[in-house]
Amino acid sequence: MRILSGIQPSGSLHLGNFFGMMKKMIEYQEQEELFCFIANYHAMTSLSDGKVLAKGTLEAAANFLALGLDPEKSIFWVQSDVPEVQELAWILSNFTPMGLLERCHSYKDKVAQGIKPNHGLFAYPVLMAADILLYQSDKVPVGKDQKQHLEVARDIAIKYNNEYGDVFTLPEPDIDDDLATIPGLDGRKMSKSYGNTIELFLEEKALRKQVMRIVTDPTPVEEPKNPETCNIFQIYRLFLDENGVAELRRRYETPGLRYGDVKQELFETIRDFFAPYAEKRKELLDNPDEIRKILAAGADKARYVALKTLRKARKKGGLIY
Repeated sequence: MRILSGIQPSGSLHLGNFFGMMKKMIEYQEQEELFCFIANYHAMTSLSDGKVLAKGTLEAAANFLALGLDPEKSIFWVQSDVPEVQELAWILSNFTPMGLLERCHSYKDKVAQGIKPNHGLFAYPVLMAADILLYQSDKVPVGKDQKQHLEVARDIAIKYNNEYGDVFTLPEPDIDDDLATIPGLDGRKMSKSYGNTIELFLEEKALRKQVMRIVTDPTPVEEPKNPETCNIFQIYRLFLDENGVAELRRRYETPGLRYGDVKQELFETIRDFFAPYAEKRKELLDNPDEIRKILAAGADKARYVALKTLRKARKKGGLIY
């Protein structure tokens, strides 16, 4: 089973990135064939500063490696180091109805958030389809907000396969309902776009400040609290096992719980959880050439697979003559 996923280096990574994608990818490498990439082409739809993008790419790689991604057990690379993905995106563009892209809610949402509309943003799902289909991915872990894009990839692959035969594997979504949407400080999905994130690897003072900003309801201390509607509970539970979640729930349902106390516990939990990884991350960032070597080796492995798929697509489409 080949698993594929990618993450954009368009800003500081946060808990939503870790629990929604990174942790799962690191676990997959022990049991499946994992393809994992840093989606720097995609990041260009919202980030135009080249120096910031380059720095973010190295930091994203360092984060993954520090958190446990093993380049010996997975294929880990930077999207732009495999240029074949852009050629396939062009080929797939000719099998993508305009109406299919016009129905994508992500484009509308981002424009509504103030991101300047352009062709890259509009054609984002086609490039994502190329990312997925180029490596013949069987399963793609996605959040609910990205499920439509995976459906677009399947639609494009079906249209292409109907024309030329079974060239592309039809990918299946892998959605963890428990982690489908990780809340941010304000209860909306944790996202850089909303400015409601808790970032990875912050210094203590900055981390505590972010945690203390979590929005809570006005329930008095002397009354029981509803854990299901509490942003602190929904974030805290990510760090707990089944017994820990049950105990935290019991505390919420018992009068006397103070939100401020739980926020302090959450701050300490996040700090202590990421402290060992932070040391490894610093070592990696102090040696950026080592990160580049790892990514280059991963790109070589990814290109070997990509070229096999692209040769088929070229031949079927008449680009080999």
